[in-house]
Amino acid sequence: MNRVRLAVLGAGNIADMNVAGYLAHPACDVVAVCDVDRALASEAAERWGVPTVYTDLHKMLADPDIDAVEVLTPTHLHHRHVLDALDAGKHVSVQKPVTNSVDDGLELEKAAAKADKTLRISECFVHYPPLELAKQLIAEGAIGRPTGIRIKTVVGQTDSAFQANLRPEGYGWRLDKRSPGGHLFDDMVHKYAMALWLVDQDITSVQAVVRRRDLFFEPCAAIFEYEDPGLIGVMEVYYAPQMYMRSSYYGADEFFEIQGDEGMLWVTRATGEMLDLAPVILYRGKDNEITTTEFTDVDANWATGFARSSAHFIDSLLTGSPAAMTPAEAVKVLQLCFAVYAASDTRGPVDPRTITGSVTPEGWADW
Repeated sequence: MNRVRLAVLGAGNIADMNVAGYLAHPACDVVAVCDVDRALASEAAERWGVPTVYTDLHKMLADPDIDAVEVLTPTHLHHRHVLDALDAGKHVSVQKPVTNSVDDGLELEKAAAKADKTLRISECFVHYPPLELAKQLIAEGAIGRPTGIRIKTVVGQTDSAFQANLRPEGYGWRLDKRSPGGHLFDDMVHKYAMALWLVDQDITSVQAVVRRRDLFFEPCAAIFEYEDPGLIGVMEVYYAPQMYMRSSYYGADEFFEIQGDEGMLWVTRATGEMLDLAPVILYRGKDNEITTTEFTDVDANWATGFARSSAHFIDSLLTGSPAAMTPAEAVKVLQLCFAVYAASDTRGPVDPRTITGSVTPEGWADW
């Protein structure tokens, strides 16, 4: 394969962020866009310079000139849409979360293997340069042996043009039983992915307390135990509806702190630009030598992770190399998400590896 002819399924709120990387790739042609809303699909096609518009997925999948499909539909539709695309002989990239249940995610993994096609789950944080640098530094031993990881998310308010232009109707399915949970399911999968990916270790036990604010948001405190008993993790999620946050995107930001036995590492931003700090800061204190390194030249634009994720998918198809993240990795992320809900509901430790199906927090979507 010398070029990839890509179709986009779903032209909603996040589509422009994902498609930008495909449009910029020299070996990718975005040849079609499909959405049940013809007007939305036509507007997107015009913005992207795409020649063909569909409202029927099966008609699009019947096109032999399409090599791959980017699935940007609501999560509860992923399972059916990915199966249909694989059955049609297309390579598939699908947005996170991979599906609404662990069993459905495992089925997609098997279907991709049977079809001998690439299925990857688009996880922009895996391709966000500050987090990539942090993973590299950890692997190189910059902080010694990792002993702790802390991930904090705060959601507040912002006046960004991006957030102001989001279509409210694109969020209704996130607020009812079409989703198994709220913010901890829809957004925190990014951070669950980082809890696993940054240190390349499985989590064996989760304890958590989950609350709910304003229907969708779920303040949370969780403790993760890893395969290495010398490593523990903490995840915190806070909702601050009256706090203004500096951001070019959503009114939210993330902070990552990785403790090692020889130093500490911070990633000080992701979605937003809340703090006037270098995107990555490394503190080392070994053999009575103390050094602090600020990585100021790393690209910390949140959109870069999306663009690089799309480019990575195309490159993987061109070279035949594995594409991140894999279905198996995405299923582990889903299990961790559901383990947090289960641990909060039972007030006891939960091994995420035992989770099948899905877990919905008590009282979800009962309003």
